[in-house]
Amino acid sequence: MTAPLIDPFARTIDYLRVSVTDRCDFRCVYCMSENMQFLPKKDLLSLEELDRLCTAFIGLGVQKLRITGGEPLVRRDILKFFHAMSRHLEAGSLKELTLTTNGSQLERFAADLAAAGVRRINVSLDTLDEQKFADITRWGRVPQVLRGIDAAAAAGIPVKVNCVVQRGVNDHEIPDLCAYFRERGHPLRFIEFMDVGNTNHWTGDRVLPAREIVGLVHAHWPLEAAGPAYRGEVATRYRYRDGRGEIGIISSVTEPFCRDCHRARLSADGKLYTCLFTSLGWDVLGAARSTRMTDAGLEGFIRRIWRGRV
Repeated sequence: MTAPLIDPFARTIDYLRVSVTDRCDFRCVYCMSENMQFLPKKDLLSLEELDRLCTAFIGLGVQKLRITGGEPLVRRDILKFFHAMSRHLEAGSLKELTLTTNGSQLERFAADLAAAGVRRINVSLDTLDEQKFADITRWGRVPQVLRGIDAAAAAGIPVKVNCVVQRGVNDHEIPDLCAYFRERGHPLRFIEFMDVGNTNHWTGDRVLPAREIVGLVHAHWPLEAAGPAYRGEVATRYRYRDGRGEIGIISSVTEPFCRDCHRARLSADGKLYTCLFTSLGWDVLGAARSTRMTDAGLEGFIRRIWRGRV
């Protein structure tokens, strides 16, 4: 059996976020500029390269793959990749294959994703107000996303809803979001507004701290703390005392979760990031495309990166 990937602080990698495209059919104002320039095809991981790299990570102990973007479902032939990863689920070497999506294409793909082994989906949705949603996403439409969530649930895939909270933008909608998704059995994850570069015009006064979010929800539906669902979970979980589900808070600004982080991120252009928030990545794509790089050599390259993590 291959030795697990362990960094200098004894953190073992078992969770890989994989961006399969930098393209998206929305232009969320805190994520992308309206005139976003996308990478040329030659600079992106092919589906075959994604398969090879993910297989290498799984061989090194990664048990959870989260497929992200951009918007993953706008990538051509993406279902081929999901079906390729399902062989690792069937073999038992991969425990969980999940997807983060804006929900725009979910109505179309939900049944096929379920057939390919996807067992959990996170949908990004910051507001139920149709005009505000259009303003935030520029191109998105609320009904389209809600139909996608319903389609995923009908296909048997549990859905979590991710909401980025901004003071003065959508913080007053927290009770409405909770009410809507409580009734439908979908957990909500509220995310503190994070600085993700120079496109989202981040300022600290727009961050609504986790404790305030919890207070807003608790005032409407009393909450009680719930323990993590698994080691290293980044969301702090709370149950509704009336038994009608739960919420989670991802407090990456006010309460960073680095101490027990066991995640890595593979970008669409083949850079490996050992921290989800760093801008410095290792060129795994270049290594994978080297004519001299065997599968064993690729695993060794990845192992050296993780062992040097700080």
